[in-house]
Amino acid sequence: MKHASIQELESALGYRFTQTGLLSAALTHPSHREARQHAHDFERLEFLGDAVLGLVVAHLLFDLYPDEREGELARRKALLVARATLVKVATAWHLPKALRLSGAEEARGGRSTATTIEDACEAVIGAVFLDGGYEAARQLVLRAWTPLAREIVTPPKDARTALQEWAQGRGLPLPHYEVVAQSGTAHQPIFRVRVSVNGHDAAEAEGKSKKAAWASAAETLFEKVSRHGE
Repeated sequence: MKHASIQELESALGYRFTQTGLLSAALTHPSHREARQHAHDFERLEFLGDAVLGLVVAHLLFDLYPDEREGELARRKALLVARATLVKVATAWHLPKALRLSGAEEARGGRSTATTIEDACEAVIGAVFLDGGYEAARQLVLRAWTPLAREIVTPPKDARTALQEWAQGRGLPLPHYEVVAQSGTAHQPIFRVRVSVNGHDAAEAEGKSKKAAWASAAETLFEKVSRHGE
């Protein structure tokens, strides 16, 4: 595979680095022998880029859809920061061809692994933020994500679907739903349910039917993880 040059990457990004070492660090996978030589390593840049992306996308949606409620905006945001979307953007930026991997990681197919490509996308956003500041990173994200945000005609129809897509986009098991209590009468029952996703605090809710209670609990959990960019 022909590796993308710095010039090709900058052209795809629409941004020219002052500190090219930052871009190099964002493309150097932790498995690579030179990873430790970078002052700003791949994983730290990924952490920073994730936060910047979440903020810019949230602001973008806030402006694009002034009549939508928090839950609807949160569902849109989850779709736009999901792994599949980041892989799409990273591929357009030629990042998979530019990654620097160890021989072992290359042999394992790391260059085409969705998780690695997603992480590189976030790392590059973090690198642009450090090199050019928030406005440069904001413009980078807006150029790539505004068309994608406009493509989503309506947000996902229900919270359970949105939560499931959020979990799948991060390689997590499907959300787990359970009834934890039932009260009321046989004709007017009240169900208390809990929904959980691996690695995150569960959410509980009540409803006159299991379906209604599960939807409410899913909405609560989804808005929580989306709000915090988890």
